[in-house]
Amino acid sequence: MKEVLSAVALLSLGLVLPAAAADMPARYTKAPAMMPVMYDWSGFYIGLNGGGASSRKCWDFTTPAGAFVAAEGCHDATGAVAGGQVGYRWQSSNFVFGLEAQGDWANLRGSNASLIAAPFTNVSRVDAIGLFTGQVGWAWNSVLLYAKGGAAVVADRFHVETTAGNVLAATASNDTRWGATAGAGIEFGFAPNWSVAAEYNHLFMQDRLVSFATVPGGGLFGTDRIRQDVDMGTVRVNYRFGGPIIGKY
Repeated sequence: MKEVLSAVALLSLGLVLPAAAADMPARYTKAPAMMPVMYDWSGFYIGLNGGGASSRKCWDFTTPAGAFVAAEGCHDATGAVAGGQVGYRWQSSNFVFGLEAQGDWANLRGSNASLIAAPFTNVSRVDAIGLFTGQVGWAWNSVLLYAKGGAAVVADRFHVETTAGNVLAATASNDTRWGATAGAGIEFGFAPNWSVAAEYNHLFMQDRLVSFATVPGGGLFGTDRIRQDVDMGTVRVNYRFGGPIIGKY
């Protein structure tokens, strides 16, 4: 009888142990899925830029009061620009908004022979460019496409040379000219805080009356109404004070 009871007990234990083992929790758990990194464009940033620009300038000879007399011709003042920018952006969903100030040294120079006074050549220079703009853009994670617009200022210099020998004949006071600008760019975030961009801006500058004084002597040489706009293309590198956020997109 004892042998029968022992056999029954062993059989029962053999059935219970596998069932209990099946009910025990697994000794390992699956690692949680990694959350993707979403690039965040919000925050203050500073950067450097460089490129080229062209300023279209047309000179019209006028009376000292500004009455049109005759067109003297147009020329393009072209050259390099280099400078920096500082700004702030904030992102809401895929929309990115921003404010920015940019200042550039410029070396734009151009000239043309006067159409009404053949012995003389009109010479233009742009020494500096400033932009104060607002931005609105659309972000695809680390890619940002944006448009911008606002105020622009340029530092101009004008003088007149003799066509033969390039002897200085007349000079004008340095001209600080304000206008408007509109532009667009595309920017790529290549690290959590770094981005690189390509940008184009068109500057709509005011017409100005410019009076020239003879050299030597300082007497009135003439007055011109000088019309001007600027096209500028730059490559920019920005450092943003901030980093990516973790989340789903």
